[in-house]
Amino acid sequence: MTELPFKFFDCDNHYYEALDAFTRHLEPEYRKRAMQWATINGRQRLLVAGKVNKFIPNPTFDPVAAPGVMDEYFRGRNPKSADVKQLFGELEPIRPEYRDRDARIACMDAQGMQGCIMLPTLGVGMEQALIDDLPAMTAAFRAFNRWLDDDWGFAYQERIFAAPYITLSDPDNAVRELEWALERDARFVVMVGGPVMTVFGSRAPADRMFDPFWQLANDSGITVLYHGGESPYTKYLKDWGENDFTEAFRANAFRGLFSPNPLQDTIASHLAHGLFARFPNLRIASIEVGSDWVFHLFEKLTKSYGQVPHLYPEDPRETFKRHIWVSPFYEDELASLLRLMGPDHILMGSDYPHVEGLAEPASYIKDLKNYDYDDEQCRKVMRDNGLFLSVRRPV
Repeated sequence: MTELPFKFFDCDNHYYEALDAFTRHLEPEYRKRAMQWATINGRQRLLVAGKVNKFIPNPTFDPVAAPGVMDEYFRGRNPKSADVKQLFGELEPIRPEYRDRDARIACMDAQGMQGCIMLPTLGVGMEQALIDDLPAMTAAFRAFNRWLDDDWGFAYQERIFAAPYITLSDPDNAVRELEWALERDARFVVMVGGPVMTVFGSRAPADRMFDPFWQLANDSGITVLYHGGESPYTKYLKDWGENDFTEAFRANAFRGLFSPNPLQDTIASHLAHGLFARFPNLRIASIEVGSDWVFHLFEKLTKSYGQVPHLYPEDPRETFKRHIWVSPFYEDELASLLRLMGPDHILMGSDYPHVEGLAEPASYIKDLKNYDYDDEQCRKVMRDNGLFLSVRRPV
């Protein structure tokens, strides 16, 4: 085990959803329109909107691959050109700590982890699956959030901070969900980047129709997380003739080369539409989308601000540095990110217990040290910054 001189705070931990995560509290009128389980050819399959959903190949998560088994693959190393099934290795029965919060606390103790943000695995792929039925979508996530409160809580022992999922598709519902979460001591909420489908069509998330939600997030001092997941941008793959994508780890090479980044465009939209000028207490963190997009965005912001400074309240790069926190992939170019942003807005995230994460979360410090982060910077990235965001800072 990697020993640290401090207890660390992991900003990217995951549970594996219980089988009834979306159905335990689902309102009866939506049971056939949202999530259902069916046995097909002897296997349990998840039906979403009446169709077999393939975002996760085995949404029961039992058995499941061991943590971190694809670490080398995500560092760009697969010299034997093994396929995904080989890289997953032998599956194992689901561990108690993936679904039980007290077992997870014991696991965190063994890992030297002070606290963590706990995030969905299946949940980040479900919004787009219901995009054609907005009432069923909002009902599904209402049910999901109530399951999450049941099983994990939103600030369990001040160590496990599970983030309820918010979709902005129904702005009034989004406000009600945030109010409900705040009443239950939520410190974070999570959503997926990209444009928002509403009854009026697709809208930017910084559109003023969503201002009541952003106002409440601003005033309450909660942290809004953007996490990687299935976004509206997936549909653009079809324009390239890429119609055979089914699962997160079973795509062809083009899926990994495709350039449009929904989070880059989401944050660009927030800056261009003056979201942070309207809501100066707003805090946003990006989780599990890496950090390469930050450099691309800063290049564009530099040029845009030089061309049309009158369209921004201030230099948008400074706005970004004040309002945005970034959790890079551990395999990213961490030294360049430090030079660009400084140490106060970089967050450690291990993605435990996912296959693409770290089997030993504390080992994240090795990547920081490889890029010459000093002891104080390591502590900020691996502890202080996450703890700072876990405390609400209301207006």
